[in-house]
Amino acid sequence: MTKYIFVTGGVTSSLGKGIIAASLAKLLQARGFKVTIQKFDPYINIDPGTLNPYEHGECYVTEDGAETDLDLGHYERFLNVPTSQANNVTTGRIYKHVIEKEREGAYLGKTVQVIPHITDEIKRRMQLLGQTGEYDIVITELGGTVGDIESLPFIEAVRQLRWELGNNDSLVIHLTLVPYLAAAGELKTKPTQHSVKTLLEYGVQPDILVCRTEHKLTPEIRKKLALFCNVNINAVVESIDASTIYDVPLLMLKEQLDKTVLSKLKLSTKNEPNLENWKNFLGRLKNPTNEVNIALVGKYVELPDAYKSIAEAFIHAGSANETKVKVRYIAAESINDDNVADKLRNLDGVLVAPGFGERGLVGKLSTIEFVRKNKIPFFGICLGMQCAVIEFGRNVLGLKDANSFEMNDKTTNPVINLMEEQKNIKNMGGTMRLGAYDCEIKKGTKAFGIYGKSKISERHRHRYEFNNDYLKDYEKAGMIASGINPETGLVEIVELKDHPFFVAGQFHPELKSTVATPHPLFVNFVAACLANKK
Repeated sequence: MTKYIFVTGGVTSSLGKGIIAASLAKLLQARGFKVTIQKFDPYINIDPGTLNPYEHGECYVTEDGAETDLDLGHYERFLNVPTSQANNVTTGRIYKHVIEKEREGAYLGKTVQVIPHITDEIKRRMQLLGQTGEYDIVITELGGTVGDIESLPFIEAVRQLRWELGNNDSLVIHLTLVPYLAAAGELKTKPTQHSVKTLLEYGVQPDILVCRTEHKLTPEIRKKLALFCNVNINAVVESIDASTIYDVPLLMLKEQLDKTVLSKLKLSTKNEPNLENWKNFLGRLKNPTNEVNIALVGKYVELPDAYKSIAEAFIHAGSANETKVKVRYIAAESINDDNVADKLRNLDGVLVAPGFGERGLVGKLSTIEFVRKNKIPFFGICLGMQCAVIEFGRNVLGLKDANSFEMNDKTTNPVINLMEEQKNIKNMGGTMRLGAYDCEIKKGTKAFGIYGKSKISERHRHRYEFNNDYLKDYEKAGMIASGINPETGLVEIVELKDHPFFVAGQFHPELKSTVATPHPLFVNFVAACLANKK
């Protein structure tokens, strides 16, 4: 029988429900339980695929091609288990399904309402992963904050589901804020009390309080929270600010969150969690022997969450190299031919980030020309790879108007182009190459040396491709297509022959980097930056 844990948030957003959910899952996994996490988002977009990164951070893509919330990235990085379409559900998707059923006549003429029709659909989806028989425990994180209008149907669904599941098969963890008032010199419990009261008004009693705080909770504060929020004193858990998110599982272990959860779900606590590898990773992360400075050139640099998976992949690769990776975010629009040398001064390597649209293109091309000529390690991802192709076309092959069809559909040299079958599709979501695709790597190339094998699979999220009409000219001039999709012949990886590290991929390698398996492209890129520094 699968057990269900629901994680709700109170007082304010951005308290780190995703990190708490992932940390708890890690501890339960380390005790031998099979765990998965799903995220229910209260917005009406069908998925985050059409959201601007400034709205919601990066869009995380799963193996099966679902465009999902960035919290799913945390789930995968912590658990080293792939998520799927089923792990992220939005209000938009729920309503779309119910409305389509209503149009088909599935409700037999009944009045379709939030209760029971919307809540029934939410409950059905909450249990889908549990019904596969693959998991002992399913953790469901509810987006937003208790009290938001849009969260109401989700909280009501949790209330109903807990009643249906019966005792010991589900529990609610409420993540809340205990703010410190400097003027009064004390922590305040009232926001948490109000938050729990709101939850109680909806008929849901939390079993465990996880309290985000900047200062340690005193025994008096814990007792007060337990008394006024109607929970056991050992179920008041301190979640204090940490220097890295990867500390949080160990902090939760110290607070015995996993033990409290297991005892409430009537599951065995006799296996102590095995966190040796995790502690080794943290040891290397916190005690680096070297340091490198890497530029990330992109168009959404004001919000680092737009490149969350890249930042985390650098942390994993840094730990693997026992090197502190300092990432300097540089706005592509701020770079041009005149200032590029100044902008990239004292940097050991450059990553040109993914993105859509023309903004910042000139700066990315100036950057790539500079690192190509000056033999500075370069790593291009998705649009970063396409920019490398455009720059090489213009400055090495002499195709002055080489461009991507995305940026200029009138160019006479579309070195990056739409595939023919995509040209007539109008629906934004319909033209993307999304999810995992195979790639065959040519032996003797840098990419083969990095991966150590010829068959790989990587995740994609893009619309435009390398135009194979130009492939022979590129290879003759020294830009090798070292990775090719075996089904379509599309170019997946390009690299330069006579350069210490100039590798770019049409896919998003950062999406597959985890604590347990840092991505080889990032690991080797950091190593190349280290060699360049020396």
